[in-house]
Amino acid sequence: MIRMRTRLLVLHVLVLTLLVVLVGRLYQVQVVHGQEFVTRATETRTRTVIVPAVRGQILDSSGRPLVRNRTALVVSVDRALLSRTPDGGLKVLTKLSQVLGRPVQELQRKITPCGPKVPKPCWTGSPYQPVPLDEKVDTREALQILERQEEFPGVTAEIHSVRQYPGGRAGAQMLGYLQPVTEEELEKREGLKAAFSGVDLAGRDGLEYVYDDALRGKAGLRRVQVDRMGKALGVEDQVTPVPGDHLVTSIDSRIQAVTERALERAMKSAPQADGGAAVVLDARSGRVVALASQPNYDPEIWGGGISARGYQRLMSEKSGKPLVSRAINGQFAPGSTFKISSVTSMLRAGYPLNGTYDCSGSYNVGGRAFNNFRGIGLGPMNLHTALVRSCDTIFYRAAYEQYLKDGGRYPKKPPKEIFANTARAFGFGRPTGVDLPGESGGRIPDRAWKKSLWNQTNAVTCERSRKGYPEVKDRARAEFLKRLALENCTEGFLLRPGDSANFSIGQGDVLVTPMQLARAYMALVSDGKLRSPRIGWAQVRPDGKVVRTIPVPVVGKLPLSEKERHYIKNALSQVAQDGTAAGAFAGFPMDKVRVGGKTGTAEVWGKQDTSWFASFAPTKNPQYVVVVMVSQGGMGAQTAAPAAREIYEGIYGIKRTPAVPGGRLTTKLPVFRPDGTVAPR
Repeated sequence: MIRMRTRLLVLHVLVLTLLVVLVGRLYQVQVVHGQEFVTRATETRTRTVIVPAVRGQILDSSGRPLVRNRTALVVSVDRALLSRTPDGGLKVLTKLSQVLGRPVQELQRKITPCGPKVPKPCWTGSPYQPVPLDEKVDTREALQILERQEEFPGVTAEIHSVRQYPGGRAGAQMLGYLQPVTEEELEKREGLKAAFSGVDLAGRDGLEYVYDDALRGKAGLRRVQVDRMGKALGVEDQVTPVPGDHLVTSIDSRIQAVTERALERAMKSAPQADGGAAVVLDARSGRVVALASQPNYDPEIWGGGISARGYQRLMSEKSGKPLVSRAINGQFAPGSTFKISSVTSMLRAGYPLNGTYDCSGSYNVGGRAFNNFRGIGLGPMNLHTALVRSCDTIFYRAAYEQYLKDGGRYPKKPPKEIFANTARAFGFGRPTGVDLPGESGGRIPDRAWKKSLWNQTNAVTCERSRKGYPEVKDRARAEFLKRLALENCTEGFLLRPGDSANFSIGQGDVLVTPMQLARAYMALVSDGKLRSPRIGWAQVRPDGKVVRTIPVPVVGKLPLSEKERHYIKNALSQVAQDGTAAGAFAGFPMDKVRVGGKTGTAEVWGKQDTSWFASFAPTKNPQYVVVVMVSQGGMGAQTAAPAAREIYEGIYGIKRTPAVPGGRLTTKLPVFRPDGTVAPR
């Protein structure tokens, strides 16, 4: 009996305890956290979807599309959802590979997040973003996925806007490409983070990168009512996305096409050529008219994720690294095209403009003979003829004399370094500031640069001076390298006499980019002002309203008087007719369009010469500046000059239909209709 009462008592206590706990929990849910749970319950009945905006087009100066949008069925995978399946999504990807006709291993690589040891291709975007696997699926493939969603959890097939390039490969490095938004970008760019739609792409290079904010537009919002299973019941609220602005550029797509063809043919004409670039500038405004680089690539390769083979080709030395623009990133010795700076240096050093100078077959610099081209002496001449006939020894002498005036190897006071400082005044040795990312600055070697380089490399060169180069099979070559290493080890910090001589003709350690050279010639033949070239011309809304025009900033002035500038320009105006480029322009109708310029042939150790031609036309009132460079192309008159001639023939319609009627570039923006289309002129 007592045991029975004890059990009942325990049961009563247990029931009362449970009731107290239940009442306490009800109080906590109803009173303490009541409002919080009401809010959460409300939220579970709605879903907020960010709707991406249509990206703006990139147009040429007349409104022709360089980059436009097209709609495509895109298959994407939610890798976070797949990772929660028992087999990590392998079964789903296996079925998907059968639908898309792609190996399952390729699909796995594409959805794998990139990391230090993860090979390309891999997923560069945010882990919360669906991974696009294919942008070229047809309706039949999409329906196989959509009609059997239970077999493809986390897989979607939706219509998206993707980039299309009407010009194909033309200007690929200049235009750039798109890639998924990364977590790092989301953290750095608050505006992007707030409007992230989950399918956004960001500009990764070229104009797509520089003008990404304007082209992107503003994402919209859609608040959708859903049931407890997540099925959409209706739209509660909606904010329409704002399309991105169009970017009107100064590129003329017709001249771009002519330039691409000319450069491609120039590369084919030189059997060992491994890279080339061509720059066409508007001499009157400082804007870029055409920009070509070889080798190039098809920018649509990025669509839907690049393959491992495709990525390796873009970065491969064997294929010439087509992702790199030789026009703004390629750094090469400029050869005799650099003499416009050296003539100016002579004038700044006090050499007379109308003086007479001896163009001997060779000139002794620091105990070593520096030869004129092929060792041929041309006799006394003025600076005009020195440019036309490209005499080297006149510039060797002047540069060496200034080197000695500065104190030679051991200057006792701060040297003037007139040749180096004049080159910097021409814009060499620093980026031009063109509106493209990652531009190289070139190199103007002076005493400070030599010392800095020695500090960085002397440990290696001193070790080499002791151990030599056993890996070099050629004995003579190995011995030469060892002696050179010893010389650099002991006095590599000194500017040597030969350095000054090489500098004066654009050789030795001097490096420039084709864009830098084009900018310098543009300043010389126009008004003497150094400008930072621009490709972007205006930002225009889809309805045609101009948001802003993009100015071309003046960033310097050449160290030349107007008289001196015209003197040099007049000398260059004779080069294609009676000078070093006369052969390349034989038969060209100079009475119709007179072309001026300067050839350049830069020696490169172990390779063929770099071929250059920097030019302008018409010589009286220049409209165009055209610079062509072909690495391992041979002499300037052999490869680069004929390519420049072909560009001028295309522009002015010599023996063909002109790319630009009358050869005159437009000075007015294209006219847009209210619906956003371009009105014909």
